[in-house]
Amino acid sequence: MTRLEILKTYKIYIGGQFPRTESGRYYTPLDAKGKALANVCLSSKKDVRNAVVAARKAAGSWAERSAFNRGQILYRIAEMLEGRHAQFVEELVKQGLSKVNATKEVNLSIDRIVYYAGWCDKYNAILSSVNPVASSHFNFSSCEPMGVVGVIAEQSTSLIGLVSLVLPAICGGNTVVVLASENLPLCAVTFAEVLNSSDLPGGVVNILTGSPTEMAPTLASHKDVNALLVSHLEDNFKKELSILAVDNLKRKFDYTPDWNSEKSQALHYISDLQEIKTTWHPIENVGGATSSY
Repeated sequence: MTRLEILKTYKIYIGGQFPRTESGRYYTPLDAKGKALANVCLSSKKDVRNAVVAARKAAGSWAERSAFNRGQILYRIAEMLEGRHAQFVEELVKQGLSKVNATKEVNLSIDRIVYYAGWCDKYNAILSSVNPVASSHFNFSSCEPMGVVGVIAEQSTSLIGLVSLVLPAICGGNTVVVLASENLPLCAVTFAEVLNSSDLPGGVVNILTGSPTEMAPTLASHKDVNALLVSHLEDNFKKELSILAVDNLKRKFDYTPDWNSEKSQALHYISDLQEIKTTWHPIENVGGATSSY
């Protein structure tokens, strides 16, 4: 008799936990030959709202961590992904890539995480400034994270598109809610397992699987989401999300690079998700000398 394969159930990732979707629904993505790959949670609007709550709860403490410590944690994510290199290659091959291209994508994803880990304690020094003013003040501008960022990952990639959007966001102290690729979801959930076994606090990254057309409007219109990142979406869908995002004036960024290119990693992916805070500090003249107080 032919043995019936037991398919893995890929659950969602919210607040550092792996619940099943509250709707109880699932779907079964297929490979190029029409063979079932896995049982994957078909997330609901309620799952999106739960993920935003978890991201908001984690936002304050993550933003307050030292930049050096955030860099250590991101580097730890790269270490854990390196340790599961073969599993990610296998999943990418199952989802249609050749072994050579799958290996390249995993290697590039690891290198990209290390790239943003290195930026954690440097971007603020580059983006901040001391501003000349015409009064007796020091005037400083520095970066602060926006808060909760909604991410609609690239739908045509399983790993590199997701990593390329998530890492600059959390590098800059933001927390994220990610809608993974609907048809290529395996690596997204396995990446959540990597995050869970690293030092990343629960709630900093939340990953949902299912239909972006069902979940994205809830994410775009949610008033506790501060920014929205999308990549390679259809024009009509992008327009719909832009209209919904206007309601609480959240910023929306539409990125369309080739994520497999080294040019698709850059400082501006971090700075786009930063608010610039300006501080005025008075200067007191004492006996002709200048001092601050």
